[in-house]
Amino acid sequence: MSETVEARLAALGITLPSPAAPAANYVPTVLHGGLLYISGQLPMDAEGLRYRGTLGAGFDIDDARAAAHLCAVNVLAQARAALGDLEKIVRLVKVTGFVASTADFGDQPKVVNGASDLFVAALGERGRHARSAVGVAALPFGAPVEVEAIFAVA
Repeated sequence: MSETVEARLAALGITLPSPAAPAANYVPTVLHGGLLYISGQLPMDAEGLRYRGTLGAGFDIDDARAAAHLCAVNVLAQARAALGDLEKIVRLVKVTGFVASTADFGDQPKVVNGASDLFVAALGERGRHARSAVGVAALPFGAPVEVEAIFAVA
């Protein structure tokens, strides 16, 4: 890939923020055995939690996709903080997306595509990944989506 991840992000109009500090007793990243584990990221921006709601209870799927996209931006911000350079990413191995949803909502994969699509756009083929999209009753602070990731790194 001739274009850097940062250049791809810039072309998409995305500037990575400073990564959020942990909200409890955990670390945002763990680097072990050539893998970088990123703790779950919420749809936060400089002003705080940007989205709140539950899918299937009035929260719009397009807004949820945008929330997942913002979670992915925050995952990449954590990765850059941990690695110093996103070019150290060899491959995005696994993404897990948690979607706050009612029992009858079944479109969690469509929501998590908001994150997956950004990872592929930013990382190219290195961004294609295994994935789980899981419905949950609630997420921290009323967030509609949370995304965590595992990267293979050099």
